[in-house]
Amino acid sequence: MEDTLKNFTLEFFGKGKHKTTPAAFFDTKESVILLDVRSKQEADSISINLKHHKNIKCLNIPVDEIPDRIDEIPVDKLVALFCPASVRSAIVYGFLMAKGLANIRILEGGYPALTDALLPGRILQITQ
Repeated sequence: MEDTLKNFTLEFFGKGKHKTTPAAFFDTKESVILLDVRSKQEADSISINLKHHKNIKCLNIPVDEIPDRIDEIPVDKLVALFCPASVRSAIVYGFLMAKGLANIRILEGGYPALTDALLPGRILQITQ
């Protein structure tokens, strides 16, 4: 964890190496993962499955289950972390980086940015 923290410099954060925007994430053609780190109750109340985004797999692993379920997180794909305010995402980001997962990003803007990126016009573009 110490080495991970030492890499979190002004240059690292200033260049945004720790995050991705919903637009950039949705525009990728690669197979990617949206890792929802909200609680099971939150995910059950408002689920995110992105059926029409064939290249995006949604995975809900609550923050408190990450240590026990880390093997479910692919190391060969971009993983965008999501929670309502990016607090839990930031915690999980540091943990996963410390565990050697390098292709991890925080989905910038949390839940509001995610829903803005999924407005009807955007969905229409994808489904046509």
